[in-house]
Amino acid sequence: MSHVVIRGIPFATRLRAAKGGAKELLERDRARAQKFLAGKSHHAFVAAKAKHASSTGADSSIDVTDSGVTYTTQVGVGSPATDYTLLIDTGSSNTWIGADLPYKPTSTSHNTGNTINVSYGSGSMSGKEYTDTVTLGPDLVIQNQGIGVASTAQGFEGVDGILGVGPVDLTQGTVSNTTEVPTVTDNLYAQGTISSNSLGISYEPSSTANVSNGELTFGGTDSTKYTGTLNTVPLTTTSPASAYWGINQSVSYGTSQTILKTTAGIVDTGTTLLLLATEAFQAYQKATGATEDSTTGLLTITSAQYAKLQSLYFNIGGVTYEFTPNAQIWPRGLNSTLGGNEGQIYLIVSDLGSNVGSGLDFINGFGWIQRYYTLFDTGNKQLGLATTAYTDADTN
Repeated sequence: MSHVVIRGIPFATRLRAAKGGAKELLERDRARAQKFLAGKSHHAFVAAKAKHASSTGADSSIDVTDSGVTYTTQVGVGSPATDYTLLIDTGSSNTWIGADLPYKPTSTSHNTGNTINVSYGSGSMSGKEYTDTVTLGPDLVIQNQGIGVASTAQGFEGVDGILGVGPVDLTQGTVSNTTEVPTVTDNLYAQGTISSNSLGISYEPSSTANVSNGELTFGGTDSTKYTGTLNTVPLTTTSPASAYWGINQSVSYGTSQTILKTTAGIVDTGTTLLLLATEAFQAYQKATGATEDSTTGLLTITSAQYAKLQSLYFNIGGVTYEFTPNAQIWPRGLNSTLGGNEGQIYLIVSDLGSNVGSGLDFINGFGWIQRYYTLFDTGNKQLGLATTAYTDADTN
């Protein structure tokens, strides 16, 4: 078998709740959590028959438009390529442009004559379908990729469109005269550029907002981004967590106090905080001595309490992952984005808003994921985790 070069692209992380502070961020996270708990589709598409078709029901889907944290990357379309800033969405699969910067057809552009209509949780787009050369990076060039070119788009201020990296069946019903539109990942695989249908995600925790601090790896893992062994765990069979990137885990505060026995939950790039079922959250709050801050809605602790804060230990697939005291706090350099006070210590653990036993008892969101290398392995229906140089870092 020939050697396969790992293909990675950088992305920037943006907190969408900056204007409304932590309370808006919490509202986004909890509203998203309620959709997960209700078993809503990870992404709902409405094949609109008319330009102003109703989007009834779309607000109950789960996608990038209701995320508290988003990820953007530069994608080239055409030859010579025009660069567009696109949202990376693991929960949708159409790639489209034109929300802001207009499409510039080149010699590689082909109008298929089909129309595209996509409705999201809090946004929509409609327009024409083209095939074109799409460049994700120097070694990630896709020929004849089906893309949408928006004539109208709502809910996508500040970006040009979406890079959909979810499963291909989510494209069904979105393009006229077409059953499915092969995704960028499908085409990278079909054209021999990558060797497996998987996505690796790595972050470098940052105390600066809106910076390029992540890498998305297509078709495998980037071993330079993690330390030790990449451990894989099968996806959970417990509903509703099984409908998403669901796993089973237990959580302990310190080495002796279990606050959440082994149960199902999810790993979600679109949730900002670490959310625990109410009983586990209450046990955590009691153990830490934290109080709820009236301004932000987050738990806060004193410097003396922080000095005594214990690690959280996550047991996933028989492997224990330590979540250090520093990992449990909001980056103090970003307190202003919360509407919080300079120098105050806020915790990123919050209440999921449901009782233990709901079938989805935790959401390991961005605050958790940025401490570990994560492999979303669609082909093998498993999740991979590994420690990184930042797992134990005191970056916050």
